[in-house]
Amino acid sequence: MAKQSKKGGGKAVQKNSKKKTVKISHPQSRLHVWRGGDTPPEPVWKREGGVKKKGGVLPWVLTGIFLALALASCAGLYYIGSHYHVTTIYVEGNVHYTNDEIIGMVMEGPLDENSLYLSLKYRNKSIEDIPFIQKMDVQVVSPTAIRIVVYEKALAGYVEYLGRYMYFDKDGIIVETSEIKTSGIPMVTGLEFDHVVLHEKLPVENDRIFEGILDITQMLTKYGLAADRIYFDKNDLMTLYFQEVKVKIGSADMIDEKIMKLRYILPELEGKRGTLRMETYTSESKNITFELD
Repeated sequence: MAKQSKKGGGKAVQKNSKKKTVKISHPQSRLHVWRGGDTPPEPVWKREGGVKKKGGVLPWVLTGIFLALALASCAGLYYIGSHYHVTTIYVEGNVHYTNDEIIGMVMEGPLDENSLYLSLKYRNKSIEDIPFIQKMDVQVVSPTAIRIVVYEKALAGYVEYLGRYMYFDKDGIIVETSEIKTSGIPMVTGLEFDHVVLHEKLPVENDRIFEGILDITQMLTKYGLAADRIYFDKNDLMTLYFQEVKVKIGSADMIDEKIMKLRYILPELEGKRGTLRMETYTSESKNITFELD
């Protein structure tokens, strides 16, 4: 039975009242009390196996590592780009192509301006499959300089056929065809053939003549002479043409001595028109005459 308070007007308090859990929410407080049976939200962190794990730490660590690697990569690329940029290029051995054309074949893109990249690209490797060129080697001289060594095909001469220039080697095999004349390679006339096939030998009656053509071409180059044309008659006797001067060489006997002598005679005939007769030149007679036209 409930007892009443000694003071008048007081209310009776029931001691055995049932306990209840109530939710208290204060506008300035983050404390929440949940009714029995309610499921509270997951905590920001929880303890597993005695180790505290925080969900937001690992992504930030990975991001920091990624940024550090990215900055290091950018710094490395900047160093390589600034310290290995090619500013000097040496070109050797080219006749058919100009220096600029050779450089354009080697340095095709922006990366090719980097000497470190070129050293890796052309290490133990030559550039091939280029008309008139047997191969090209690229050598890195310094971080800012490279050397391009060109090995051109040994061309003996060319014949004109169907409006094109057909270049052949010492064996008479057509190795290249072009619409452009190559300086230093003489035109050969007097050869009789009825067809021309690339990578096949010119079908002439005496194919030993090609070795003689290469010999004369190499000797002209050796002595700094450039014949416009080499003519062979039916007896394989040779005539060289230098602008307005026709030089009758005759047979290939003593050809080296004849060309060496010709080197000193041609400057004296500059501006003249006629025939220089050397076919009877021997080590004994040394007979050379010039006939004006």
